Amino acid sequence: MQNLYTTSTGNMANQARLAAGEKFSIIYHNLFDFPLNFSEIIKWSSHRSFCDYGGKVVKVAHKNGFYYLEGREGLIYKRTLRKRISVKKLEIAKKASRLLSFLPGIKMVAVTGSLAMQNSTDESDIDLMIITKKGVLWTTRLFAYVVIHAFGFSARKPNDLHQRDKLCLNMWLDESDLVWQKKDRNIYTAHEIGQILPLVNKNKTFEKFLFENKWILDFWPNSVRISNFESGIWSEKTKFNILDSIFLVIEKICYWVQIQYMRPKMTREVATATRALFHPQDWGKVVLRRLSS
Repeated sequence: MQNLYTTSTGNMANQARLAAGEKFSIIYHNLFDFPLNFSEIIKWSSHRSFCDYGGKVVKVAHKNGFYYLEGREGLIYKRTLRKRISVKKLEIAKKASRLLSFLPGIKMVAVTGSLAMQNSTDESDIDLMIITKKGVLWTTRLFAYVVIHAFGFSARKPNDLHQRDKLCLNMWLDESDLVWQKKDRNIYTAHEIGQILPLVNKNKTFEKFLFENKWILDFWPNSVRISNFESGIWSEKTKFNILDSIFLVIEKICYWVQIQYMRPKMTREVATATRALFHPQDWGKVVLRRLSS
């Protein structure tokens, strides 16, 4: 097998070998201070065509069931600590998700970001992704914020430096617009999608989302199992009536009001009738730059 790292196993003299995609996985997760166990290495083994790291020789160490870059043994303790922190934050996310599930427009609520990997720091917020029924994204978003505030949950605001345990509802998708844009597809966004942890999943909406974004397997082929469904089975055919006309007007008003409120604060955020993505910093570019450095 070509182009392998030398893998040191603690202080033992024996050497193991890792395939290129497995090595890359360890290097990638090292950027997030996240050592991997063997099953995670297999799950997050990357496609070899994305494993060009300039011929660098990096030693990988192994201890207590975790693999990490040599000299970073402290990541084992850090991961254990962050997992303990994440368990507490996940309970908050579950309670909020159960509450949001009662809103008729909600189809899916999921944990994203570091919490989905159980890698949150004590000061981390709680990132949630929400998929709504077709045509009611902005109405549902407005009611969602009203509900979480009414029941005592803290929601993160723009430029809020104190984010500990606050809900960050930063990804909203209409069920009719689930496909990730090609310009934003990279190894980072693929991982972010592959690690999503659904807490509310009505009518297999999560499975539909993965099906519509199966391009992530080009980067992380073992990350998720995607069912091969025909796209037509997802559509719900309903007759259009006078109530639909009323809801359509309400949706447009909610969209306009929220856009006017957000416009002065917006930088690179995406806000259309069918999606709202709030990521002030392009972490994909940051990660790709760090991988190439």
